[in-house]
Formats: sequence, C-alpha cells, structure tokens
Amino acid sequence: MTDLLKIFMKSMLVDNVVFIQYLAICPFIGMTSETGKATGMGLATSFVILLATAVTWPLYTFVMIPLQLEFLQTLVFILVIASLVQLVEFYLKKSAPGLYSSMGIYLSLITTNCAVLAITLNCFKYSYNYGESLVYALGSAMGFLLSMVIMSGVRSKLKVADVPKAFKGTPILYVAAGLLSLAFLGFKGLIK
Repeated sequence: MTDLLKIFMKSMLVDNVVFIQYLAICPFIGMTSETGKATGMGLATSFVILLATAVTWPLYTFVMIPLQLEFLQTLVFILVIASLVQLVEFYLKKSAPGLYSSMGIYLSLITTNCAVLAITLNCFKYSYNYGESLVYALGSAMGFLLSMVIMSGVRSKLKVADVPKAFKGTPILYVAAGLLSLAFLGFKGLIK
C-alpha cells in the first residue's frame, strides 16, 4: 500500500507532468485564464488519461507483446487516445454544452496532448503492473489538474496586479510558470 501511495505522490508532485516534465504546456497556457475552464479541461484530460491507461496497458501486455507488435505501440496508443477524446467530446456536448463551447479547440487537442501519451508510455518505461499503472495515471492526472487550477489562480491575481509594462501579458505569465516550476522542484528528493 505504501508503494502505491509513493507512486501516486511522486507522479502528482515530485514528477508533475507540467511543472517538472514540461508536458501539456499548450492547454496549461491556453486554458487557465478562468478557473472554471481550467478545471473543466483538467477533469476532461484526467478522465482521458485514466481511461487511456486502463485500455492501453492490457492491450499492449496481452495483445501486442504476444503478437510481437510492440513497434506499433505509439500508433495504437494514439488511436486509443483519439477514440477516448471523441467519447469525452460527445459526453460534454450533451451534458455540459457551456463547458463544451468554452473549451473550443482545446478539447479536441487532448488527442495530441503529449502528457496523455507520455503517461501511458511511462507505465511501461517504469515497468509498472496494471494496478501501479492506474495509480501512476491517477497521480499524474491529479498533478495536471492541480497545475491547471494553480495557474488559473495565479492568472486571476495577475489580472489585478501592478505588473511592470515590460512584463505585461505573456511575459509575466511565463515568469509565473517558471516560478511555479521552481516551487515544484522543492518536492524533488522527498520520495525516491
């Protein structure tokens, strides 16, 4: 049980997908202007990350390896992720049309979100079993959601802050993201 907790905390904080691995920067910058949109994008991406891991691990382990199709891993994983994103899109279009329209093109871009693919591939890189892979995916997904919500909070404060003219707009956004990354580096060494 402690091993699973270590995997969860490490994937969420120590190796945060955005602040430490520098993946998924496009939605991190594009969807954090409002907390509601950031949370919606974080939850949608988290759902896809969990489902993608739940589907790709057994597919790779029980189908692709026995048939010696490991070389197709990336292609098959991207197809699975694209299919899952379509399911999320259909669901949001029916159940939350406001969120669906506010997410715009970023919802479709979950398909090409490098964090989703990286997390599914990392499960095999770290030789995780199915349970560990799901915990790793959940931790990484929560780390992505956490980074989205934190950045949306920072951006709401930056809107009313007295920022020097040279840093207004995008420059202060990147400075804030860099400082958040430095703060998350403080978690390194806590869990090995």
